[in-house]
Amino acid sequence: MSDEKNLGDDLNDMLGDAKEKASEFAGEAKEKASEFASEAKESAKEFTDGAKEAFNEVTAGDNKKILAGVLAILLGALGIHKFILGYNKEGIIMLVITLILGVITCGIAASVMGIVSLIEGIIYLTKSDEEFYNTYQVGKKPWF
Repeated sequence: MSDEKNLGDDLNDMLGDAKEKASEFAGEAKEKASEFASEAKESAKEFTDGAKEAFNEVTAGDNKKILAGVLAILLGALGIHKFILGYNKEGIIMLVITLILGVITCGIAASVMGIVSLIEGIIYLTKSDEEFYNTYQVGKKPWF
């Protein structure tokens, strides 16, 4: 009987040690998970701040050359690049010619607007930043 009691005491001691080690392990795991979560939140915040800053530089910045040039090449027939540069009247003209006259002329007018905008996009992207800014944003030259 005393052997059974000693064996029971030994098992209880081992069980107590196992519970203590499990508790320590769980505490360490919680601490590491908390550290990881805070690092992930910080990284996400930095990414978000960087993305906001980049977006603001492109859309609200002084020089919209890249955005206007790429949009002129990709979606130029719709006049989106004109709206980006603040030329609303010219943007509406391109949009109307593309949509309405494009339907009437079976796409010929839309193709012409596409070619015009492709040329404008290439011109935008080949100008220096300063020249683009002075010509299209300060000088307000709406076409070519």
